[in-house]
Amino acid sequence: MTYLTTHPWLTFRLNMERARPALWMFLGEAASKCEHIAGIPLQPETANRLHQLYLAKGAAASTAIEGNTLTVDEVLKRIQGKLDLPPSKEYLGREVDNIVSACNQLATEFSSESGGYVLDSTRIKEFNKQILAGLDLGEGVIAGEIRTYPVVVGSAYRGAPAEDCGALLDRLCEWLNGPDFQIPDTNRMAGMETIYAVLKAIVAHIYLAWIHPFGDGNGRTARLTEFAILLEAGIPQPACHLLSNHYNQTRAKYYQQLDYASKSGGDILPFIEYAVQGFVDGLREQLLIVREQQRMVSWTNYVHWIFRDRKRIADRRQRDLVLDLSVRSEPVPVGKLGELTPRIAKAYASKTGRTLARDLADIEKLGLIERSPDGIRAKREMILAFLPWRKKGAK
Repeated sequence: MTYLTTHPWLTFRLNMERARPALWMFLGEAASKCEHIAGIPLQPETANRLHQLYLAKGAAASTAIEGNTLTVDEVLKRIQGKLDLPPSKEYLGREVDNIVSACNQLATEFSSESGGYVLDSTRIKEFNKQILAGLDLGEGVIAGEIRTYPVVVGSAYRGAPAEDCGALLDRLCEWLNGPDFQIPDTNRMAGMETIYAVLKAIVAHIYLAWIHPFGDGNGRTARLTEFAILLEAGIPQPACHLLSNHYNQTRAKYYQQLDYASKSGGDILPFIEYAVQGFVDGLREQLLIVREQQRMVSWTNYVHWIFRDRKRIADRRQRDLVLDLSVRSEPVPVGKLGELTPRIAKAYASKTGRTLARDLADIEKLGLIERSPDGIRAKREMILAFLPWRKKGAK
């Protein structure tokens, strides 16, 4: 095969014995945090927000690397059906739509109990066909078909010889489905499935970028393949978009690491460490969202507990005022409290300002609110007092 001369770094080998301790630490943290996210029940609103936000981030990132200029906010609006683009920019929306549709289709497929999932060349060709659907392609480019001509990526890197691409894609799939990425029976500890899936996904990405088997959409196909591998392994769906987002946010480093991996003769461990560290950073960010929801639920329960034995209409009104203040991150001016929410407006519609002032004084005595020159805010940080004790300043 010609590639043995032109692309000797395509060795289809992964030697983790040379991995730095930092990489193993990141992999362990990734497994732990994925399990944490997967095991926390989310309120429907939070679950939907997390899903849509990271679907938007993943789709925006995967297309932005290829030159798409839509922002994450615009992609989120597109997902929600709220973004209309002029005809001259509609192709940008279509590129995003294709990624979103493919991700959602995979999620639907994996949500069924129809059996196993095999990653083969046919599947990867279908990925390429999906992400290029309805787009204007260059001359000779056929979506979902192996290219028959040489390609140059960027200004220097040449994809594998066209005559070898089909065989290389088959060999890659055979390798990814082989023993190198199967958990040994002697090492079936908790979290190992996540660790092997993360490694498999990143390696698949690198090799698809190296082989460059298609006339167009190779990067998006690699990232969709990566997403599919993570999703199939049971990693929470929002987390499966994190690698694409990381590559986009650190695009210069992404290309630098890919370049080093080939020029070094196939040393992919630095790229893997770079990718896994970004994955962990993204998981930490997602856990902040989950943790905020947990604290809000605890705070809501605490407020209900404080008012548990108070049966007056005024008590219920005060409780609702605290709860509705709690969703505001900034203080609310006293003059605006009466229109805070529809239920608060209704509760105080027939009351005087003295009633509101008396309610605020009662709530303040309970320690549930705080006054400032800017207005009134709920003291949600009170709930942190119930966390397990640890040394002040510890992270």
